[in-house]
Amino acid sequence: MAIEVFTTMEEALLAAQEQALLSEETDPNNAIVSINAGAGGTESCDWASMLYRMLTRWAEAKGHKVTVMDHQYGDSAGIKSVTFMVSGEFAFGHLKGESGIHRLVRISPFDSNARRHTSFASVYVSPEVDDNIEIEILDKDLRIDVYRSGGAGGQSVNTTDSAVRITHNPSGIVVTCQNERSQLQNKLTAMKVLKSRLYEKAMEEKRAKDAENEANKKEIGWGSQIRSYVLHPYKMVKDHRTNCESSNATKVLDGDIDPFIKDFLKWRALDNTAE
Repeated sequence: MAIEVFTTMEEALLAAQEQALLSEETDPNNAIVSINAGAGGTESCDWASMLYRMLTRWAEAKGHKVTVMDHQYGDSAGIKSVTFMVSGEFAFGHLKGESGIHRLVRISPFDSNARRHTSFASVYVSPEVDDNIEIEILDKDLRIDVYRSGGAGGQSVNTTDSAVRITHNPSGIVVTCQNERSQLQNKLTAMKVLKSRLYEKAMEEKRAKDAENEANKKEIGWGSQIRSYVLHPYKMVKDHRTNCESSNATKVLDGDIDPFIKDFLKWRALDNTAE
């Protein structure tokens, strides 16, 4: 009986802790995730595809739905960029800590001399914003371009200019969508992504103003990676914000990122408390 009571209390405590850590306004929302390969050609495109696999495998293991909104293939392998929606309870709250630069060190499978390479890719996570949240977007601030959707190896997905690229001039944010069947559907989806990005940008600016810790004010850049994945000469994944580590890099790349998510949420909560 004591063991049963302990187990019940432990589960309730963990649930209460998680609820406390996921208390921000948009934490319950769906997440819009964008992954972009950094400089480095095929190496970085392959690394971006590995991150895409890692995050989608995590989402699917949680029972979340993954919907690809835009996908740009690499010239030889991998992906240049991908944007997808993760639909599920607290998807944004759990994935928001993945935003930043991810660094990979490995023996390149594309190098005939088997040399070690370092690759970078960026991940940006924003919450899906519902219609109850007012985000002002003026038509005069938008540049909308249409173009023909392209598939792997330059193959044409369709023969009409259905793909849409929207540039928000005041912020410099650019979003694209080519996965829907019509230009109108792609435009509506792209506007949803833009609204999400603008909301998250506003929240980031607010947090930066409130933050006393200068480290939290730095913009995401190639020189400020949040996590490193080393596959050679040893295997180690380390988050540079929380110092969370795992020696099982294969398991992490297969989607087992819960320890990093939980440590980030705790770190974020302590950091906010310190402020």
